Amino acid sequence: MFKHLLVPLDGSQLAEAPLSAAVYLARALRAKVTLMHTVEKGAPRQIHGERHLSGPQEARGYLDEVAARVFPPEIQVEMHVHGDEVKDVARSIAEHAGELGADLIVMCTHGRGGLRGFVYGRIAQQVSGLATAPVLLIHPSPGGAATVFSCKRMLAPVDGNPDHEEGLRIAAGLAKVFEAELHLIMAVHTFGTLSGENAATAKMLPRTTHALLDLVEQDAEKYLRMRLASLQAEGVSATARVRRGDPVSVIVDCLEKTGGDLIVLATHGKTGMDAFWSGSATPNLTVRSAVPLLLVPVRDRKGQ
Repeated sequence: MFKHLLVPLDGSQLAEAPLSAAVYLARALRAKVTLMHTVEKGAPRQIHGERHLSGPQEARGYLDEVAARVFPPEIQVEMHVHGDEVKDVARSIAEHAGELGADLIVMCTHGRGGLRGFVYGRIAQQVSGLATAPVLLIHPSPGGAATVFSCKRMLAPVDGNPDHEEGLRIAAGLAKVFEAELHLIMAVHTFGTLSGENAATAKMLPRTTHALLDLVEQDAEKYLRMRLASLQAEGVSATARVRRGDPVSVIVDCLEKTGGDLIVLATHGKTGMDAFWSGSATPNLTVRSAVPLLLVPVRDRKGQ
């Protein structure tokens, strides 16, 4: 499980939204934390009235202040400032995770609107596509209040593909540590939610498509029964359900009806596969749900 958390900060209140999660996770997982800042080339000192760190000395002082203010003494906290100015902040964060040996990046995504929220949200999305470590995306609380993180009910979307089960493995491990309830959900498209080539084929072969989708639902039920039995045998408190519809809509609807503290989602961080399992779904999900999202990178059988 995670033993080294990397938390990128830029000096703003927005970027501090994940600090509660970092404390929570570090304490429960007995992990160390590295607070990091990359000096951005040409960065303004303020954006919409919010502070933005602009030099190594200022950044180091700020990170020291955050460590003293936020983290209790029992948590090991280190600071790292990349003083050479860079244009690509997201790439710098992803590369530093590997160089520093961090196995989880914890950062803010999306803001209260305007340039600050757009820029930092965009950087978070880029990091999730570049990093080889999982990325935990945290939304800031409305009005700038401190974000409170807990993990008692987790949602793990699955699709039956073995390449995507690393996300389920991590979700199960976290559920054990936090003694949380883990809910597996598997989305099966309806005739009306198919897109692209599948939608075109469905129009030409409606009866066949309906029959195939029913078979997919049956296979999904079998898969979930198998995974549920395995999780419960490991001592994980787990439930599972198949839902019909667009995958992102299914997740959001499930959260609205049953609640949840964390979504654990395997992702390729790019387009080109089923939209649910590519990076294209991630921005949509982060916009439609304020629940923290743990993105677990998927590597195909070729390791790419």
